[in-house]
Amino acid sequence: MGSELRRWRWWCIVFVGMLAVTLASSDPEVKQEQQQQTVSRIAFGSCNNQSAPQPIWDAVVDFHPQVFIWLGDNIYGDTKHPFKLFGRERTIGPWKNVPRFVPSSEQEMEAKYKKAKSHPVYTRLRQNAKVVGTWDDHDYGLNNAGKEFDRKVTNQKLLLDFLDEPQDSPRRKQAGVYASYTYGSAGRDVKIVLLDARYHRDPVGSCGTMLGDSQWSWFEKELKGPPTAITIIGSSVQVIPNHTAITLPFFDMESWTRYPKERDRLFKLIADSKRSGVFFISGDVHFGEISRYDCAGDYPLYEVTSSGITQSVEGTLPDFFHYVVRFVAWLVPSTMRVKNKNCRYKSCIYGQPNFGAIEINWESQPVSLKLEIRDKNGRPVSAINTSLSELQASNSQTCATEKAAGCNCTPESSLPWIVRYRITILVFVSLALLLLALVLLLYAVIKFLRQGICSKRKPD
Repeated sequence: MGSELRRWRWWCIVFVGMLAVTLASSDPEVKQEQQQQTVSRIAFGSCNNQSAPQPIWDAVVDFHPQVFIWLGDNIYGDTKHPFKLFGRERTIGPWKNVPRFVPSSEQEMEAKYKKAKSHPVYTRLRQNAKVVGTWDDHDYGLNNAGKEFDRKVTNQKLLLDFLDEPQDSPRRKQAGVYASYTYGSAGRDVKIVLLDARYHRDPVGSCGTMLGDSQWSWFEKELKGPPTAITIIGSSVQVIPNHTAITLPFFDMESWTRYPKERDRLFKLIADSKRSGVFFISGDVHFGEISRYDCAGDYPLYEVTSSGITQSVEGTLPDFFHYVVRFVAWLVPSTMRVKNKNCRYKSCIYGQPNFGAIEINWESQPVSLKLEIRDKNGRPVSAINTSLSELQASNSQTCATEKAAGCNCTPESSLPWIVRYRITILVFVSLALLLLALVLLLYAVIKFLRQGICSKRKPD
């Protein structure tokens, strides 16, 4: 009886909390008050499997963010079939005959969103912070999908319901979930621009568009609009790093670097807008890192990648292999990653569940920014400290060329081949040595058996 009472009490708390958040988000006066409030603490995250344990929400709530930003894969809505090399249904290999991922029905997607939204600690977060967000492929509806996906209209409504988007919001009428929000008063204002890298995206390798014409026009107006002290651009996939250039043929990651003309257009638009205080946040890759690109404009562009809430590269492996992952991460070359004493591991990559944290000290002169990746206990695992004086469009460019000393300008694709492909070389050399060891072992066994047989045949 006691357990039943506690269960009913818990559901009542969740229901009342959800009702309070919904009413508050639909109240125009409350909404205006939230937007005028000075924001100094922002959290963000991605890659949240609604069916997996989510202990990290306690750390997010304890950070006391005023805004929380979803960066995609907010649920895992599609269905993943297991790896099968043989059998009637084969999901991998040259004889693959069924897809590894298949989309879920509208009812299944809705149920998964409800499960994610009803998590008790996430409900507490929604009561105390404004929650906004965009999507990536798994909540869009299908792994690696773009504009060809035929269920995107229905799934857009489900995402906006999950985010408590008002029924009269322009996002419910447009093609795509891109949006912008501005918080705070002049001089202490923060603009958050969330891009949709799925709805209009052409297939990878097509040299097509990432955002589509309508979103590009909207984005240009947002950047060339009234200035704000800080502008955060949220992209579900990474903008600055090019991991695919150094991990093929083993990993093929989606990012803006797969659309080089679109990426150049993005950087040029930021530079031409003369907007100060711009940096990126992103998700998708199942690890956290901080990147810096020095040759896009008048000041360095930072990107904080946080992935994921539940999904992480180390989380899928036994504990012993965590050290292997960290060694490989250290060995992988990176020309854009920020490496400093604030990193927990030497590679400055964090492959366990994490979330992103932004702290703004408006009282300091100049205004300071702390950009962090935090673990499930809320402890920083990677961080940088910068200031708005560093992120000013009027700054003279000290990294005008890729050869300038100390500048993060050289793309990974321009590295010498022996550096760029050292992971591939290591893997194939290791496999060759393993094969050679097996051959020598087999030779030794055969030789030993033959000697044994010959010795038995010798007469006394």
